Amino acid sequence: MVSRAVLEVIALDPEDAVAAQAGGADRLELVTDMAADGLTPSADTFAAIRAAVDIPLRVMLRLAGGFTAGDTGRLVDAARRMRGAGAEEFVLGFLDPDGALDLGAVEQLVGELDGCSWTFHRAIDRAADRDALRKQLDGLPGLDTYLTAGAAGGVDEGRTTLLTEAERQGEPGYEQQLLVGGGLRLDHVPALRAAGIDAFHIGGAARPEGWAGPVSSTAVGEWRAVLDGGV
Repeated sequence: MVSRAVLEVIALDPEDAVAAQAGGADRLELVTDMAADGLTPSADTFAAIRAAVDIPLRVMLRLAGGFTAGDTGRLVDAARRMRGAGAEEFVLGFLDPDGALDLGAVEQLVGELDGCSWTFHRAIDRAADRDALRKQLDGLPGLDTYLTAGAAGGVDEGRTTLLTEAERQGEPGYEQQLLVGGGLRLDHVPALRAAGIDAFHIGGAARPEGWAGPVSSTAVGEWRAVLDGGV
C-alpha cells in the first residue's frame, strides 16, 4: 500500500494559506520576501495565518538572502518572537562562506527552539559535502526533515542524488524525511514516489500568475491528485 504523500506549500499571507489548505496541502512553509528566496515573516503574519487555517505551519528563520547566518543574536530573537506567537515548527539552515555547515549558528537556534520540529532547508544543496553535513547534524533535537532538490540547480540536476539518498533512508544521518522541492514538476513525481520519497514542497508551482499572484487552490489540488495517484 502506498502511503499518502505530504504536500507542503509556501504561503505568504492568510489568503495563500486558505487556498493551499482548500487545495489539499498538508503543511505550509511561511515566509516573506521571495525576492530573497524567503525570509522570516512577521509575528503578526504568523498569527493571522494560524487563525485562518488548522494545518501545520513551518516558519522560516532567515533574515537575509544567501545561506550565511549573519547576526545569530537577531536570529535567536526572531525565533523567540515566533515561539512567543505560538509557532511550533520551523525551517532553517546555514553554511559558512566555504560551503561547510555553520553548526554553531544552527545549534544556537535549535537551543532556542527547545525541541520544536524543524526542517534543514535547501542550504544542503549548496553544501560542499552533503553527507558530512548530514552526519554533523545527526542527533540534533527536532530535526525531522531535509528540504532538497538534490542540487543547487533543481530537481532535474539533482535527481540522481535524491534517488541515492532515498535508498539510504534509515542510515545514520539519513533518518529524516526527504522533502523534495526546487524546480519540482509534476512529471518528476512518479519516479520519486517509486523510489519511496513521500514528501513534496511547492512554491511557484502553486501560483499560475507567478509570485505576484496568489496561491491557487486549483493548482494545489492538481498536485494533490497526482500525489494521491500513487505510483
